[in-house]
Amino acid sequence: MTQTANEANKQHVWNYWKALQSAGLNQALAVASEYLDDGHRWRGFDPVHDLDGPAGFVEGFWEPLLTSFPDVERHTWIFFGGKSSGRIDGTGDGRMWVTGTGVLRGRFAEDYLGIPANGDTVDIRWGEFCRLDDGRIVETFFLVDMIDLMQQAGFNVLPPSRGKDGIYPPPAAGDGVQKTPSDTARSDYSLDHIRRFIFDGLNSYDENNLESMGMAAYFHPDLRWYGPGGIGACLSFQEFETNHQAHWLHAFPDRSVQDLDALIAEGAYSGGPGWDGVIATQKGEYLQHPASGNRLGVNGLDWWKREGEQYVENWVFVDMIHLFRQLGVDLMARLDQQKDRTSPGLER
Repeated sequence: MTQTANEANKQHVWNYWKALQSAGLNQALAVASEYLDDGHRWRGFDPVHDLDGPAGFVEGFWEPLLTSFPDVERHTWIFFGGKSSGRIDGTGDGRMWVTGTGVLRGRFAEDYLGIPANGDTVDIRWGEFCRLDDGRIVETFFLVDMIDLMQQAGFNVLPPSRGKDGIYPPPAAGDGVQKTPSDTARSDYSLDHIRRFIFDGLNSYDENNLESMGMAAYFHPDLRWYGPGGIGACLSFQEFETNHQAHWLHAFPDRSVQDLDALIAEGAYSGGPGWDGVIATQKGEYLQHPASGNRLGVNGLDWWKREGEQYVENWVFVDMIHLFRQLGVDLMARLDQQKDRTSPGLER
């Protein structure tokens, strides 16, 4: 029954994305009303935040997006679904989800959320998790990579990334879109594996030694870790530890993964959303911002590709604007300051 429901849910979400793509502004609300529950809650990124109902989604997110990127097309790198087990103790979840990530590609024709348009074609990284109940989408977690979009527009509100900017590719094997049923035993093992990685591995950090988490057992030496704008991609496990994880844990040594909003797996892929999915205290410098002592919650999305007992690829979203706002830094205000100092035609 779970696999049958999963296939029906995936078809529903795929049809929804396709219909929304074709609808244009005039028919967007009709499409959203067909596929989204009347009580649908859209959990979004800073500065859009939460939107209620089909009309709230269309007016608060979809219409502004199409106005700024009128020829935008959704490109999907990863697509799958499953039954969730996102709680630390493994109980009390069992809800059904469908997820996807990729890029929204279009010409940046008009300013978007304060980011100046440059007239160029841009790739907006997107990630989405949809919860379904009785064949309707009742809740969505959605992020776009605002920092990466700012970078494409020529603005840098964070210091230069330690990783490599502009890298967010499809899976190397080309097998990320799973529109047909996957082997149930393989999916079940992937879900068990990702639970062990997160709740037994990541949460075992002793606040001193990276090796205390046993990440080398979970990540392949040639890991491809596609981090968000401001952090950048790391193209080996060594790069991941050196360019990202060591600095992240220096800043947030007590960080702890909480019960997640969802954690699903299908085939070799797994993923999950977490709003306040990580709780931490900023005890050290991070991206040139000194220790604030502030307690914060991290909103993020992740997808992993497993080969055998190790992860070979990891696509990562962190709502960096939301993160830095909790550190006392308004990155949207930084953008405004850069815009004020920049005249057309000058290098940013």
